[in-house]
Amino acid sequence: MRGLVSSHGREGPRQRPGRGVAAVLTAGREPRGAALLVKSLTMQNQALGERLAAGETLFGGWNVTGDVIAAGVLAAAGLDYVVIDMQHGGATERDLPGLTAAIERAGATPLARVRYAHPADIGRALDLGCAGVIVPNVDTAEQARAVVAACHFPPAGNRSGGGALASARGPLCLIMVESRAALADLPLTLDLPGVDGIYVGPRDLSYSLGCAFSPDDPALRPALEQVWAACRTAGKPVGVHSTDGATARLYRENGCRLVNIASDVAAIAGTAAAELAVARQ
Repeated sequence: MRGLVSSHGREGPRQRPGRGVAAVLTAGREPRGAALLVKSLTMQNQALGERLAAGETLFGGWNVTGDVIAAGVLAAAGLDYVVIDMQHGGATERDLPGLTAAIERAGATPLARVRYAHPADIGRALDLGCAGVIVPNVDTAEQARAVVAACHFPPAGNRSGGGALASARGPLCLIMVESRAALADLPLTLDLPGVDGIYVGPRDLSYSLGCAFSPDDPALRPALEQVWAACRTAGKPVGVHSTDGATARLYRENGCRLVNIASDVAAIAGTAAAELAVARQ
């Protein structure tokens, strides 16, 4: 069945039975005027992994504030996914049920950038409503193997069962590349079954390389191209973190298929500064 056309003028996600928390809790009792962030209570995104496997480019947003309204507004902009930043953002595990429900309710898929590459951090994010994880602090293929195991139930992994909000679908497992060591081990990491893709943290990678934080830097750019080439060879999707459309387009034009176009904090600050400048003219 073809996707439905959303209010954003593009083909929206395919219709599936609703399984989000918000769909269960609010079905049949939406107050008048309360559906501004809702595409459909019975419409959820096709699994991101399936869409990536089909060759789609997915567009995302980054929730740094940990605020439910900000997460819903990001999702309702027409994004495919929204990442809840638990490493550097304001969200805690206690916030995840509300955040993931708000993101799903607005038609996107909730992911989390977990605090650390530890089974407890990964498992809690997946148990509390996230459809996948972006995992930082992974420097070796052996660490990546442990991350994959933490994402999956036996016999594929060692994740513990029992999460009340855990998805029935297998989670998306994205490994961050942020260091020289991670670059060196990247081919081995990409060979691991269960590694669904790579997400580059360019700021930390620039720290590790001792260079400027710029996609045009003569040290950082070859490192990015190395990641892009390795992922292309392995047939796995890659993204490089960005918080503005121009940089996101640069990465998309270089083959990135996980494209972050904004963060809530940067969007608020940038809009406020721009409007203040206009008001002062």
